Amino acid sequence: MHGNKIPAYGVRSNDMEYALIEKQGHVCTITINFPKKLNAVSTAVLTDLGAAFDEVEKDKDVYCVIVKGAGEKAFVAGADIKEMSEFGFYEARDYAKFGSAVLEKIHQFRTPVIAAINGHCLGGGMEVALACDIRIAAENARFAFPEVGLGIMTGTGGSQRLQGVVGEGKARELLFTCANIKADEAERIGLVNKVVPTEELMDAAMKMAEKIAGNGPIAVATMKKAVNVASETDYPTSTEHMILSFGSLFTTQDAHDALSAFVNKEKLDHFNNK
Repeated sequence: MHGNKIPAYGVRSNDMEYALIEKQGHVCTITINFPKKLNAVSTAVLTDLGAAFDEVEKDKDVYCVIVKGAGEKAFVAGADIKEMSEFGFYEARDYAKFGSAVLEKIHQFRTPVIAAINGHCLGGGMEVALACDIRIAAENARFAFPEVGLGIMTGTGGSQRLQGVVGEGKARELLFTCANIKADEAERIGLVNKVVPTEELMDAAMKMAEKIAGNGPIAVATMKKAVNVASETDYPTSTEHMILSFGSLFTTQDAHDALSAFVNKEKLDHFNNK
């Protein structure tokens, strides 16, 4: 499974060598663990990353996920170019299909996902980051889509998602020029939500994750789904989804408890995820 052959989507690595899972309270951190290749998204890495999200999905006590890269040099420094250099049409097509499915799994994951980005975030790393809901960058982060400079293009959703984040004009510029931008510029154009000192990256990501996890988990998951539907469908469809979702939350114990506490000027200790 860790060779050049593209596994069928859903085939899982038994040991998840390339993705590590750590839980702290209601927050789960998934570390992309391929530091000797700057966490390049090989087939094996994508396989284990998808398997890690499948594993976290089983734990309904997780209310937010952080994705980070192992080591100090990179979040993800792109694809595994050595592996990719051996692709023909069918191998490239299958890699793109498989990788797109893994990143869509992240994009559609039931909880918000935060990308904690340090160092290089290039090509496939940009595509992983864009599949996440929120991006926090260290001051040492650097961003680029270098694909066309290698005679190829994005293959796992980056060109589609980038437009929704920075706008069509800026997306075309970044994709066509291979421009390498620093963290402060990434924040200015809306590519990342905030920039923090490098040594404070994980603390900042955890602080935001815990803030998200402190809200009603069913409401947050329902809100994320509504935002996704709004970005992927037309206004009438997304509005109908919003109306039905809004109504459904009033059947939950969490909403009943929180609204009652507010009316009675009481503090709600915690949500029960029911």
